[in-house]
This record gives sequence, structure tokens and C-alpha cells, in this order.
Amino acid sequence: MMRLLQISTFTCLSLLVSAVWAAAPYQPAPLFERVPLRGGEPVSLADYRGKVVVVDFWASWCGPCRKSMPFLEELRKQHHARGFEVLAINLDARVDDALRFLRFYPVSYPVLRDTGTLPELYGVRGMPTSYYIDRRGVVRLIHIGFDDSDQSDVRKLVLDLLEEKYEQASNR
Repeated sequence: MMRLLQISTFTCLSLLVSAVWAAAPYQPAPLFERVPLRGGEPVSLADYRGKVVVVDFWASWCGPCRKSMPFLEELRKQHHARGFEVLAINLDARVDDALRFLRFYPVSYPVLRDTGTLPELYGVRGMPTSYYIDRRGVVRLIHIGFDDSDQSDVRKLVLDLLEEKYEQASNR
């Protein structure tokens, strides 16, 4: 009985800790820095402050990613000049799998490689999972999965976030 109580207590504490650290709506997005999938200089979320950003977790084996990534690519092309960016976080164990996927579903936005810590930090629960972050760096929506019927709501959210007033703090 005591062993069961210890296991239950440990499980509850683990869930509480992961819930506390996971990204949540109307909270600052956890900052990160990752290397692009194809190599190069690390990319930091902090560098995108002042832009509307989607942090999109995906993998080559994810069926809905075959629809979400081309949609995000189209949305980015339409609104990049207004301050919209997508940062894709690939979770494949093998880089070759991700690169093969990108040959079929190419994107122009940064595709970063994760070694396994970001999904826990962000609280990823399904694939794809997208975090919509406003210009102040605050998570405004967490969207799990993707279907064609999601497109109009996502497009409206991005447009609304782009329209919001944002005053960058001055360095005085």
C-alpha cells in the first residue's frame, strides 16, 4: 500500500511539474535556441520579438502535417512582410526522414531540429501542435492537430494578431 502511495504521489508531482512548465495561453512563450535542420547558425525565438510567430511541432510520420505545413507556408508568404513568421520544430529521430518529407512538402520558413527537450518544455500532446505567439512573445493559442476545416479560424487568428497594436520598448 505504501509503495502504491509513493508511486501515485510521484506521478501527481510529475504531472504538476510538467503542467507548470508547459506553454500556456496568455503566458510568455518559453524561449529556445535551435540549429536549423540543414545546419547553419542557431535560431532563437527571442530574435522574433515584435513579430507574430507560429512555433509548429511536426514530424515526417504525421499525417496532418502534410496539410498544415503547406498551409502555413502559404500563410507566411501572404503575411511575412507584415511581421508573420513560422518556426517549424522537427521531432524526427532521423534527420533523413525529415529531409525526405521536406522534398515533398517544401517550406521557406526556418525548420529547426530538436533533440527532445522542447516538446516537454512546451507541453506538446499531439502532432502537429502549433503555438500562436503574439508580438509581445505571449502564447495566444495552442492548436493540436490540423484539418482543412481549421484554415479559416487560423487565418483569422493570424490576421487579428497582426492587427494588434504593439509598441516596442525603447532603450533609454
